[in-house]
Amino acid sequence: MRRTPRRRMLAATLFVACALVPMAAPPAASAQTTRVDRTDRTDRHDRHDQNDCPPDGLGLEVAARLDKAIEDVRRQADIPGVVVGLWMPGKGSYVRATGVADTATRRPMTTDGYVRIGSETKTFTVTALLELVDDRRIRLDDPISRYVQGVPNGGRITLRHLAEMRSGLFPYTSDPDFVQDLLSDPQRSFTPREVLAYGFKHKNTFAPGKEFQYSNTNLVLLGLVIEKVSGQRLADFIDGRVLRPARLHHTLFPQGAEFPEPHPRGYTNQTLSGAVADSTDWNPSWAWAAGAMISDLHDLRRWADIVATGKLLSSGTQAERLKTLPTGIPGLSYGLGIFETGGWIGHNGSIPGYETVTVYLPSKKATLVIMINTDITSGGQEPSTLLARAVTGVVTPGNVYDGAIAPR
Repeated sequence: MRRTPRRRMLAATLFVACALVPMAAPPAASAQTTRVDRTDRTDRHDRHDQNDCPPDGLGLEVAARLDKAIEDVRRQADIPGVVVGLWMPGKGSYVRATGVADTATRRPMTTDGYVRIGSETKTFTVTALLELVDDRRIRLDDPISRYVQGVPNGGRITLRHLAEMRSGLFPYTSDPDFVQDLLSDPQRSFTPREVLAYGFKHKNTFAPGKEFQYSNTNLVLLGLVIEKVSGQRLADFIDGRVLRPARLHHTLFPQGAEFPEPHPRGYTNQTLSGAVADSTDWNPSWAWAAGAMISDLHDLRRWADIVATGKLLSSGTQAERLKTLPTGIPGLSYGLGIFETGGWIGHNGSIPGYETVTVYLPSKKATLVIMINTDITSGGQEPSTLLARAVTGVVTPGNVYDGAIAPR
């Protein structure tokens, strides 16, 4: 429920923005910029595309309809820049960038930029957790109290409850003090224990397993579990066990506000005043295991297939992941750090200034990736959801992505 902009929250969210406030923060000072070697971008995906997903394979008519649908949404929702990648094996592909990466300079949006991926981070964190399940070092039905002390009702809340958003723990991003502290100083660095403390001040919202409530508190706790069991920093474990095996060379877990070049500027109205601000260099540490990561179109395309088909997991563990349950949101069910809507499996993300969608349609082996440089809602809906709905309405009318709800 978006009572005021400040209830929206920088939720690094899925289909909602959990709660952050809007203030008129001055543009953040430039953060450290990282340059990453991108000379290795051609791989089997790219070479195979020429025959399996040729750029013109969908036909001029479909491409024109997609162009119009995307541009209509971009203009109606006032999205500065959009990148859409669609790959349909045996048919063709569609990769386009439209709009601007920088509203001041009018630099055009391009398909080779990095973006902050918000809650898509959850798919990486949960994959890392499930690898520990496969290693027999943890069990999904272990209580969180076995690994992290001080969690309200932690003896009854399991790792499974946390991963499927059914713990009942209060979302720290909905705490007014957290919102004030974050938006008063978007460059501030938060520790996992600090953000959890904001949520633990509140009573649990329901008994474990009884309801669905999207909460970043759950994923921060899972990040702490991974660190305790593995003996490694979360970023290092994800790098070694997820990113490298998946050959995701342009995906990273930043330590602070660093952001590889090239990237578009990001724009948000999650400020204390509700005014639009450039949030490109805001520090995402507050989102950590729930939403801090960065990636690009190339890697997200690869990841969509890997996470939806379980290429890094045993078949049994992947089956557990894909046991999706109703969310109370029409057309959307949620599993272990992953959702299903209209047959599409994956996740989306929203963090101040950026939104993404990365989903895979098993029935057609199709992949859709969307990246935009704003999280400002339009008509109460995430702009990335509006784009995904428009694209799938054109190319897979029997499988329309429609997992959005009004932000709360």
